[in-house]
Amino acid sequence: MKMIDEILDFLENLIPEPKCELNYTKDYELLIAVMLSAQTTDKRVNLVTKELFSKYNNLEKLANAEEKDVEKIVRTLGSYTKKSKAVIGIARQIEKLGKVPNNRRLLETLPMVGRKTVSVVLSELFKEPNIAVDTHVERVSKRLGIARKNTDVLGVERALKRKIPKEKWCDTHLRLVHFGRYYCTAKKPMCDNCKLKEICKYN
Repeated sequence: MKMIDEILDFLENLIPEPKCELNYTKDYELLIAVMLSAQTTDKRVNLVTKELFSKYNNLEKLANAEEKDVEKIVRTLGSYTKKSKAVIGIARQIEKLGKVPNNRRLLETLPMVGRKTVSVVLSELFKEPNIAVDTHVERVSKRLGIARKNTDVLGVERALKRKIPKEKWCDTHLRLVHFGRYYCTAKKPMCDNCKLKEICKYN
């Protein structure tokens, strides 16, 4: 566990106050924003949701939106036709429920909402201990030897949860995202000044 402690200490010092970088003011806005963030950047999603949630400023309006109109707004995102349908579908379901539920099984029935999206939502909205594994978390975890190179996403999640104290799951998830996004990038990672380079498997 010495290696894990070293990693956690490094990340805590580098990123002392990690925060979700998706903008939202309502629970369903976060859920939709996380769904939209698949295969794109948070920065691009924030541009899209700013327009989307301004035009449709409540669940009723969003639930009754025309698909073609939503498509025009989310067009810059990948899979925009599927995502526009999902936006409306999610809005309709959450409108019926009255709020985003603290219920993984129910949330995973929503259109284009998978395990990673639900983990982010439960962690951010309800502070429920979770580690969502996106491309950044997966890459960093494998480079640092927390998870094996051929492990799938669920395996990476299990490895992280097994090795990291539960009370640190939420913050560590965000720190791994930020570290992968800004430091341990897919291409040209900032290895020279990284204090973890001796344990890193990147070459």
